[in-house]
Amino acid sequence: MKIATLGSALQDIFLIDKSDFVPMSCSNRPVFGKVVYGSKVNIDRISYEIGGGGTNSAVAFARFGFDVSFLGNISRDAAGEAVLSLLDKEGVDTSYINFEKTGHTGCSVILLDAKTGERTILTHRGVSSTGTFRPESLLSLAPDYLYITSLSGNLEAIIDFIKAAKKTKTKIMFNPGTLELRRSDTLKKLLSKIDFLLLNHTEASMLVPGETLEELLSHLSNYTDTVLITDGSRGGIATDGTVTYRFGLYESVAVKDTTGAGDAFGAGFLAYLISGHSFRQSLIFASANSTSVVQQIGAKRGLLSPSTELHPMPIQKLA
Repeated sequence: MKIATLGSALQDIFLIDKSDFVPMSCSNRPVFGKVVYGSKVNIDRISYEIGGGGTNSAVAFARFGFDVSFLGNISRDAAGEAVLSLLDKEGVDTSYINFEKTGHTGCSVILLDAKTGERTILTHRGVSSTGTFRPESLLSLAPDYLYITSLSGNLEAIIDFIKAAKKTKTKIMFNPGTLELRRSDTLKKLLSKIDFLLLNHTEASMLVPGETLEELLSHLSNYTDTVLITDGSRGGIATDGTVTYRFGLYESVAVKDTTGAGDAFGAGFLAYLISGHSFRQSLIFASANSTSVVQQIGAKRGLLSPSTELHPMPIQKLA
């Protein structure tokens, strides 16, 4: 099975501390409290990781043994070399990456409260969103599946990739980000062309009316058959156009970092499904994969292998 992933590639720098990032209230909103303007703060721990939806999903698929290619932009800088090194190590094909001559590879600095797992992310997307994309690469690659994550609102590039995927009869899973969802009218026109749609509760409510997961799912199902909506610790809901499941938490765990949890859920679901498992089993694996990731620092350390033994979890067939 050949899979291509499209999305961002970032170097994630985690600044981890158990006392300086204690939240405080400012104008009735929580902020990281003990970081004083103009001061120098001693951080307990630092961790260098590779993030971005495009690389997170690529690694998740690679750990299933699929033939995976990452389609995205980086620069020939230190962060770009770190991205390449990680993808090479994980067995992801990097020959379709576009190297930008100007600009920088994306980078995020993540302020992580070690006590609560809460974080604030300072991010520069760099060429991940502003670079030149090459949808024609799909024509030579001709993957079985294209997994699309956010391009920071660059719907024009996403539209071009979807058109190319249709020419190669490639099935598409799409996990749009907030900036794509802000262009809801344009985005809705694309949904009939994709096969799988993944959103969280907040994102779904940006696209269609409704408050409950059931209401949101009902509206989104008018656009495409297979829809998955996650809702954090409350689980989620999903349909394949024939059957609908409401699911809870895979298990209650101590959360260290939620970075990449959505990527782990979406890529884990699709990887398990196209490996021959049922829709229900794939939802369970997706939940387990996301649960495993949040117990580690970074988006990739906790990704599960296909041989992971799963235990039962709350999941109910609705229709």
